[in-house]
Amino acid sequence: MYEPVQRVILGIDPGLHRTGYGVLDISTGRARLLEAGVIRSHKKTLAERIKEIYDGVAEVVADFRPDVMALEQLYSSYENPRTAILMGHARGAICLAAAQAGIPVVSYEATKVKKTMTGSGRAPKDQIQRAVKLELNLPEIPDPPDVADAIAIAFCHFSEARRTFL
Repeated sequence: MYEPVQRVILGIDPGLHRTGYGVLDISTGRARLLEAGVIRSHKKTLAERIKEIYDGVAEVVADFRPDVMALEQLYSSYENPRTAILMGHARGAICLAAAQAGIPVVSYEATKVKKTMTGSGRAPKDQIQRAVKLELNLPEIPDPPDVADAIAIAFCHFSEARRTFL
């Protein structure tokens, strides 16, 4: 029988305006959603936005005391290097919140998460939302998509950990 080392997984979909999060309890060997939501950043300066993200993630970490944080890996294209740099700031704040709480961070590429949830690494956001709803037997589709993405990232880690220990 699979005996998970981790019991609570915090999935994070980083963003400067909206950072999605999803908390899964896997203590029974099955994934159960404890909470999911969005940390919104409304401030004008980059420094203020980063602080809001950090504070929001730190609050979720304090509330649920996850064993691991699963985070979407940063992707950049040559056409939009500025976006990647800005997202790196958000990721840094998120990783700092995890490090200060002593929580290990694992990263997953978006294509890996999509493939885990749908079988296709190119699945659109609405397909991820439906897959999360079905996989976790939720009463409705998680919205906004940032929430579904964060839950999917946590579920991807659960699937990878389960595969490792089987």
